[in-house]
Amino acid sequence: MTAPTPATSATPATPLSYAHGTSATELLGDTVGRSLDRAIAAWPDREALVDVAAGARWTYAEFGSAVDRLARGFLGLGVAKGDRVGIWAVNCAEWVLTQYATARIGAIMVNINPAYRAHELEYVLNQAGISVLVASQTHKTSDYRAMVDAVHAKCPRLRSVHYIGDGSWDVLLDAAATVTEEQLHALEAELSCDDPVNIQYTSGTTGFPKGAVLSHHNILNNGYFVGEMIAYSEQDRVCIPVPFYHCFGMVMGNLAATSHGACMVIPAPSFDPAATLRAVQEERCTSLYGVPTMFIAELNLPGFASYDLSTLRTGIMAGSPCPVEVMKRVVAEMNMAEVSICYGMTETSPVSTQTRRDDDLERRTGTVGRVMPHIEVKVVDPVTGVTLPRGEAGELCTRGYSVMLGYWDEPEKTAEAIDAGRWMHTGDLAVMREDGYVQIVGRIKDMIIRGGENVYPREIEEFLYAHPKIADVQVVGVPDERYGEEILACVIPRDPDDTPTLEQITEFCRERLAHYKIPRRLEILTDFPMTVSGKVRKVELRRRYGVE
Repeated sequence: MTAPTPATSATPATPLSYAHGTSATELLGDTVGRSLDRAIAAWPDREALVDVAAGARWTYAEFGSAVDRLARGFLGLGVAKGDRVGIWAVNCAEWVLTQYATARIGAIMVNINPAYRAHELEYVLNQAGISVLVASQTHKTSDYRAMVDAVHAKCPRLRSVHYIGDGSWDVLLDAAATVTEEQLHALEAELSCDDPVNIQYTSGTTGFPKGAVLSHHNILNNGYFVGEMIAYSEQDRVCIPVPFYHCFGMVMGNLAATSHGACMVIPAPSFDPAATLRAVQEERCTSLYGVPTMFIAELNLPGFASYDLSTLRTGIMAGSPCPVEVMKRVVAEMNMAEVSICYGMTETSPVSTQTRRDDDLERRTGTVGRVMPHIEVKVVDPVTGVTLPRGEAGELCTRGYSVMLGYWDEPEKTAEAIDAGRWMHTGDLAVMREDGYVQIVGRIKDMIIRGGENVYPREIEEFLYAHPKIADVQVVGVPDERYGEEILACVIPRDPDDTPTLEQITEFCRERLAHYKIPRRLEILTDFPMTVSGKVRKVELRRRYGVE
């Protein structure tokens, strides 16, 4: 007589919330440099990169030569395998060249958000131990040179800074003369696909960002399979208005393109809806990227209907849920019948789930797709870690080639995020439907996603505690039609008769915090709702001041 089967929370009729992306297409075992070499060999005369604002374009052969020269320049300056090279710049051709040049020599490129102010720059320079920095000179209200000058003396490992477009950039390029092509190729032959190639900083709950360390294997494969899902080939031209400092730009954009021989098109240094549509029209782009707010801005442009978008067929929307009406217009009015929705996080290179080319409108607007090839996802009880039946909400976890190597120089934080089974805990509350498609329904922690930017309240709170009029502060995200969420500061003033204004708080933050972290709403309170154990009930603040 057989033993009875132990009871589980799921019956055969309700499978567990686990999915594995099986695939007949093998993972790539290349480094980023070797993948680029294959594209150059296959399509030397096809365009690889167009910088519309600079009026410059490169074929794959020309792009490869430019990458090699910059790589030799870094070597000539003494950059070695494993050294950290910072890139603090808006979207431009030099950003892309730096991405591929550092990968060629085994250096680790550190992405620095161009919205950072001086104290945030100082932290990243020191935490990552950056020795060489590539930077823009100015953009809008940011004077990058002035901010570097303000912190350079406090960053002892920073040896040299090279500003794009001035003599210091020429110094970097001229250093290539001291290194031969043979030396470069010999060094590159010693690199492994498992070597770290990139550090991307994510906002931290402790008030400081953590540096997610990503390997060639992580980001090259993720870019490749994102491109596979929307059928990229050497015929495609990808318009990339999203920032390169995010995985969205440099992985889903650049690496998806070069791993398929497609062309990267940079419409402008930062997002400009008119410049984006002009680039699509003039460069005959087949694919367009953006967060929903970008697509909304493009659709609402005066004269939108005058742009010729007939060459578009696909694109990627990510960062926050897409409203149904917006998706309908993107498909119908922008000719993007095969537009795809992606979900992920920096720590997973980034994409874990994606909608497919032939998915219907409901799946594209009601879900974030299903598991990617060669990746596993599951939804677990946040307390017990047990996998839940499909249809129940729990924490989304992911495992596979895409999971980061860890947080730079923070083993304890790494262990908190990646468990003993190598599952990355996303902190997102999700539901896996019967059909395997995933819905994101909330966040376990208090992270705010404003217009595709991840913001942790603790960082803003710790900064605002220094304001002379603020005794206590709690920051929460509240629903916002345009940005998905907006930042609300709930403040208890030091003096009830001298309360801070939103304008004063904005001014206090302006030179010290990135613009997307600055609170846009303010509530003056006398006390906070508390739990019996003395913790602030942020959920109550969100409920009280947010319109669900």
